[in-house]
Amino acid sequence: MALDNLISLSFSSEELASIDQALQAIQTALLGKTINLTPEQRQQYGRIAEQNKLFVNKAKSYMEQYAQYVPGFLDKAEFDRDYTAREQIEQRLQRLDSLNEQLSDTKVLLDHDNYHNAISFYRNIRFLSEENVLGTNVIYEDLKQFFVTSPQTPVTPQAPTNNSSSQEE
Repeated sequence: MALDNLISLSFSSEELASIDQALQAIQTALLGKTINLTPEQRQQYGRIAEQNKLFVNKAKSYMEQYAQYVPGFLDKAEFDRDYTAREQIEQRLQRLDSLNEQLSDTKVLLDHDNYHNAISFYRNIRFLSEENVLGTNVIYEDLKQFFVTSPQTPVTPQAPTNNSSSQEE
């Protein structure tokens, strides 16, 4: 049975260099401006939900309309800088999230193609090894270790399905 190739692509060295340069430019532009929180800090500060973003937007609007009610201990200029920077970052994050999803989805299809082709190769090597074709026993012995569930029970490769996992399907 022929395998469906879900995706076929390649990158030239120039394209990869261009992508790497763009990523480096982003890293350079962000240097000294971004923070890397610990997992505990991420838990502590969390993220504000959409409802809370609406609240912040509404409060900002009222602060601008009724400046006399902004408490003296609140640094409105800093609030405005934080608000603007958050909007600027959020717009770029949306673009990066889209790119990340595209790259991740493409990788999923490439992984699927690679895995199922590797399974086909393994099955062929197993068959050739069983037929005592010269040089295939070493390859088979090396590959079959990936399908052992217990020290004495090898897993027999099954027909491919749509779900890939670390164990053969």
